[in-house]
Amino acid sequence: MNAPAPESEGAASRGPKEGTRPRVVIVGGGFGGLAAAKALRRTHVRVVLVDRANHNLFQPLLYQVATSVLSPGQVASPIRNLLRGQRNATVILGDVKGVDRANRTITFDTPDRAGVAIGYDYLILATGARQSYFGHPEFEANAPGLKTLADAECVRDRLLGAFETAEAEEDPSKHPDLLTFVLIGAGPTGVEMAGAIAILAQKTLNSEFRRIDTGKVRIILLDAAQRVLPTFPEKLSNAALARLQKLGVEVRLGHGAEAVDSDGVMVAGERIRSRTVIWTAGVAASPAGKWLNAETDRAGRVRIMPDLTVPGSPEIFVIGDTSSLDQGGKPLPGVAQVALQQGRFAAGCIGARIMGNGAPRSFHYRDKGSLAVVGKGFAVLQSGGLSFSGFVAWLIWAGIHLQFLAQASLRISVFLQWLWTYATGQRGSRIIIGPFRAPLP
Repeated sequence: MNAPAPESEGAASRGPKEGTRPRVVIVGGGFGGLAAAKALRRTHVRVVLVDRANHNLFQPLLYQVATSVLSPGQVASPIRNLLRGQRNATVILGDVKGVDRANRTITFDTPDRAGVAIGYDYLILATGARQSYFGHPEFEANAPGLKTLADAECVRDRLLGAFETAEAEEDPSKHPDLLTFVLIGAGPTGVEMAGAIAILAQKTLNSEFRRIDTGKVRIILLDAAQRVLPTFPEKLSNAALARLQKLGVEVRLGHGAEAVDSDGVMVAGERIRSRTVIWTAGVAASPAGKWLNAETDRAGRVRIMPDLTVPGSPEIFVIGDTSSLDQGGKPLPGVAQVALQQGRFAAGCIGARIMGNGAPRSFHYRDKGSLAVVGKGFAVLQSGGLSFSGFVAWLIWAGIHLQFLAQASLRISVFLQWLWTYATGQRGSRIIIGPFRAPLP
């Protein structure tokens, strides 16, 4: 039987009705939330998944939407479609605003109503992360991040629009500023974006413009760290750096952005003039810690118990980028595999409690390795004691990413698009959808 629709605020304040199956409310339909929902499909519970987007987003390929390799529909799947065969699951489009731990309710806004509340027996918060500008929110207006489909389309508009604006500009002296792209943050997103922009300019657009030479674009990758991909082994970091430099990317390390405005970026006292700046550095946790009034780390992530629950509230689980948990003396990384494994673990704990069995005492993350792609046919791979780079690593990267796409139709579509792009250099979604904007004065 499907879970009932949300109750009114008054009814919800009383919590789930006795005599019914326990209600598990999951906030967030990303990797962790969706994994938890699916893992509860055979459990005697009612699952209610609440998300402010109606789709599950495959974030590792979001940069390919931003650089026109893939279309938005190739990296996102409707959550309802993914759970259509799960009879105990209901999906609600809602933006969660708070959690009442005492009354075991959450409050959210729907597209046409504010302050809707529903009760829960168990709550799984899988609300992910948002872009962090490290105390400089004013940077966002001129340096969009890359966390949502809307972000990716915004970045794609800016990238493609820069080439269009340069082509229309009759004064060649203004072309360098228009064709300088600055990426702030040299982690996986920044490295992958820099390589993808280089291939876009050199291989895809090189024969389509008449007034500009797209092969002479300037791509600058900045980071305050001392090396790119700092979480990877140094050997792989150096391999990625060499590959970026071969693609013509300027890599500047050891200094972060001091200022970002419509004219470019200030770095170590130097002005880099650019009309297109992209933020690929850092994330901050969702407001879940404030909702719960719980202890958080410096990034705002909720400090949780080894079994992923909130201290004092064993019915509340916090997973993925929203949570802070140490393993082996180090905090778990904010990667998809952590969220997936924690989602399944939380579901297993709930199922064990309902059945009266002993729930697992602690979560243990099984690190399956890290991958990052750097341009066409090149990636770096680290898994256990194994680390290497090159074409074979790129094939493994492609296979793993195809495997984790949410639907078989997407795997086929993305595979065929990759084959076409690899063979011809042509990209599938070079569409500017934003409103027409006159050039900046």
